[in-house]
Amino acid sequence: MRIQLFLIVLLKPYKTSRMKKLFTLVSITFTLAVSSQTQIANGGFELWDNPTGSNAEPQQFNSNKTGSSNAQLGPQTCFREATNPHSGTYCVRLETTNFIIAVVNGNATTGVVNAPTTSKADGNVGTVNFSNATDIRKMAFTGRPDSLVGWYRYTSGGTGEQGKVRAILHTGDYWDPETPTTHHPACIANKIGAALFMAPTGNQTAWKRFSVPFSYTSTANPTHIMVNMTSSANQLTTIAGSKIWLDDIAVVYNSTKVNTLVNPETVKVYSSNKTIFVDYSEVNIQESVLTVYDITGKIISTYNIENGKVNSFEFSNLNSGLYLYQLTGADLKKSGKLILE
Repeated sequence: MRIQLFLIVLLKPYKTSRMKKLFTLVSITFTLAVSSQTQIANGGFELWDNPTGSNAEPQQFNSNKTGSSNAQLGPQTCFREATNPHSGTYCVRLETTNFIIAVVNGNATTGVVNAPTTSKADGNVGTVNFSNATDIRKMAFTGRPDSLVGWYRYTSGGTGEQGKVRAILHTGDYWDPETPTTHHPACIANKIGAALFMAPTGNQTAWKRFSVPFSYTSTANPTHIMVNMTSSANQLTTIAGSKIWLDDIAVVYNSTKVNTLVNPETVKVYSSNKTIFVDYSEVNIQESVLTVYDITGKIISTYNIENGKVNSFEFSNLNSGLYLYQLTGADLKKSGKLILE
C-alpha cells in the first residue's frame, strides 16, 4: 500500500510590481522507505493574483505584465478563464496580441518575461529580471519525473501558429532560449533535463490531454523547474489572435516497482443504461485515461481513471448506438467497442 500526503511549504516571498507568495506542492510517498516527489505548484490554475485586472496572473506564474521594464509596456496576454475549464473553477488562457510596435506572444512562466530591447529576437524568459538583478524567480523542484502532462485547447491565429509548453529542470539560474547573448550568460551547464510539448497546427476545440517525456542531459538532481507556456511558439511571430487554454499541468513519475504492462483482461470495461463502467477495483495502475469516440472516430469525452474502484461515466445525452473506447496509461493499453442503449 502507498499513502500520499500533500504538503504546502511556504517559501520566502519575492517582490515584483506586487508581492507574491511562492509555495511548492510536495507529494511524499510512503512505501518501505520515504521518498519525495515534487509537483508543479498551482498547475491547475485555481489560485490567481489580480484575477480580473489587466495584469491577472496565476499564482506562481508570471506574464509580461510583471516582467522586465520593457516587457511590462506590452498588452495583457494572460487571462483567468472561468468558462469551460478542464477541471475545477478556472484555467489559464494565453493570447497573442497586437501592440503598437510588435505582436506580443501570449505568455505565462514560473520565471521572468524579459524584453531587454524592443526587438523580439532579444526577448527571453529567465530566472533573473533583466531590469532588476535582485528580482529572482524560481520554482523549487527536486524530482526527476518521467513526463510532463496537461490538458489544452487551441485556436490558431493563422498558418503555422502553434502553442507550446516547455518545462526545464535545472540548478542555479536559467534562461530560455539558452543561447547566451549580451543580455544573459551561458546557462546550459545548469540544465538537468527538459520536456517540450508543441500543439499541432490548427484548432483544437475540445480539451485534449498531452503527455511528453523528459529528456535528461545530466544524472544530477535538479533544484528548480522552469515552466514556460505560450500561445505562439515562434518567438518572432507577426500573427496575432492565437489562443491556448491550459489546465492541470503536472509531472508524472515512473513507479519504483518492477512492472510490465498490465494484462488488459484484468480490467473490465462494460456499459449499461448509457453508462460506461471501468473496473479498477482489483488493480493498481499508474495514471491512465479513458477516451470515448463515436463510430467516425470523433472524440466524445476523456476522463482520468481512479484506482481501487469501479469508475462510472454517464452519457445520457448521447444517441443510442455503437461507440469506441481506449484506455491508455504507462501500465495499460486497451481498446474496444461498447453499445450504449
